[in-house]
Amino acid sequence: MTVEDLIGEYSIVGKNQELEATQYSGTLKLTLNEHHRIEAVWTIGSDQKQFGTGFFKNNILVINFYYKAEHSIFKGVAVYKCLTKDVLEGFWSEKYGDPNFIGEEYCFRKGSRKEALN
Repeated sequence: MTVEDLIGEYSIVGKNQELEATQYSGTLKLTLNEHHRIEAVWTIGSDQKQFGTGFFKNNILVINFYYKAEHSIFKGVAVYKCLTKDVLEGFWSEKYGDPNFIGEEYCFRKGSRKEALN
């Protein structure tokens, strides 16, 4: 698998980094920048935007992300195991998140058979 195989838009489902593990859903759009690095934009729910830059090696995608909320900028890292070019299985952590927990996220390429099953 190459980094180019990952470019596209995914439906996501995940659990937050907290005891209650609140579930969320949204989309993830992956593109390549001029340095051949991944550029990521998550839309959580209908309006929360998160942005990131990352790299891909040995079917592992690592993205440093950030988002603005309540006049603050929150940062973290997401790591995805690329099961196929259509399915990513990941976990993430924010700098100020609860250190006792790790968030989880699953990504299914829009229009793929796997997305239709969810």
